Formats: sequence, C-alpha cells, structure tokens
Amino acid sequence: MRKLAAGNWKMNGTSAELSELDALAKVHAESSVDVLICPPATLLSRAADRAGNSIFVGGQDCHAAKSGAHTGDISADMLKDAGATHVILGHSERRTDHGETDATVRVKTVAALGAGLLPLVCVGETESERDAGDTLDVIRSQLAGSLPDDLNGADFVVAYEPVWAIGTGRVPTLYQIAEVHELMRAELTGRFGSSANETPLLYGGSVKPGNAAEIFATSNVDGALVGGASLKASDFGAIIQALEAA
Repeated sequence: MRKLAAGNWKMNGTSAELSELDALAKVHAESSVDVLICPPATLLSRAADRAGNSIFVGGQDCHAAKSGAHTGDISADMLKDAGATHVILGHSERRTDHGETDATVRVKTVAALGAGLLPLVCVGETESERDAGDTLDVIRSQLAGSLPDDLNGADFVVAYEPVWAIGTGRVPTLYQIAEVHELMRAELTGRFGSSANETPLLYGGSVKPGNAAEIFATSNVDGALVGGASLKASDFGAIIQALEAA
C-alpha cells in the first residue's frame, strides 16, 4: 500500500493560505507517499485547481443525502464536483460538536463511496475512556458501527485519533499507538478479509515534525492525520519527509 499523509485544516484558512499549498506541491511533486489536504469547503475548488496531480484534496465532512433541504450541508457528490478525491468522516470534533454517532458515520461512508470519494473514517477514545481501560472496546465498537458491511475490496482509510491527544500536545506512548493499530488491523481483516491489509491506518493526535519519525516507525502505522501542523508547508513537509523515510 502507499502511505498517506493527510492534513486537516479544520476551520482555518482563507485565500491567502493557498500559497502554503503551492509551496507543498512544489516540494513534494514526486513524493513516494500520498499527500492529502482537506481545506475548508470555501477553498476546496481552488485548492483542487492549484494542487494539480501532486496532492489530493478532500472534504472535512459530507451529508448522507445526495441533495435536499439541508441548509448549510454539503453532499458527497458536491465535494466530488468541486475536485475532492477524499472525505474525512467521523472526526471526533464532528462526533462531539455535532452529536454524530457511529450510525451517522456509517451512512455518510456509504454516501462517500457512492460518489466515488475515498472515505477517511476516524475512531478514538476520550480521556475518561482511556483512564477506565476501555480503549480497545471503544475502538472495536466504533469500527463495527462506523463502517458499512460491504467494504471488502473497497478503498478506504481508518484513522486512530485519541480524543485527548488532539490539539493538546499530548501523545500516547508508542506501545499504546501500536496496540490500537494492531487491534484495528485485526478487526478489519477479520471482517473484510485480506483486502483490508491494504487499508492505510493513520495515527492522528498532536503529530509534529519532532515526533513523526518515531510514530511512523510504529507497527501498523501507515501515515498520519495531521491538524495544526498541516497549515504550514514547512511543518507538514517535514512530517511527509519523515513518512517517506519510514
């Protein structure tokens, strides 16, 4: 499988920040790993035009319906039309801020696949769940509920993002990361067969240039879902370089 460095700009960025994408595309035009940027929807079409063939561009969410009376929402078909190739689904901030459940994420995943987008489905435990020793049960349950049953052979990505590590500077130990990624690989292959061995498993949660190399050296970590550090080409570029060297 090709490894993946995915950058989630979240609710950040105006036209001026597209210059960061230009810098990233110039440096990593022939990267040995896949590079994905998910800008806010207002920049998606322009980002896709400027990224060319060197960088994938994706959405940060999509609605489960193809169209309809859903003011403020964006369908998977609309993302595809704007130039997106991927879409992030089930990010912890969507689950927390918008009350999204595993069932919600599942139907969005179906919609994304139907539109020809590659879904990047996020799972992860809260601090209280980690402290209670429930991490593996939480991840197992989220995978079962968030992924549709007919993914055998389909292209999709799963990202483990411990909620307590997102934007906090805190990072799980390498053992904790490996433990969850090993569980995810086992769950996916058990459910979807050997094709799931080609599913990239990303780690997300305070990934920075300074810790990227050791994270990427961890078993079953095939890339990263990066938040704040993806906003600057210099920082994200260093993370990409660490992934290329892993």
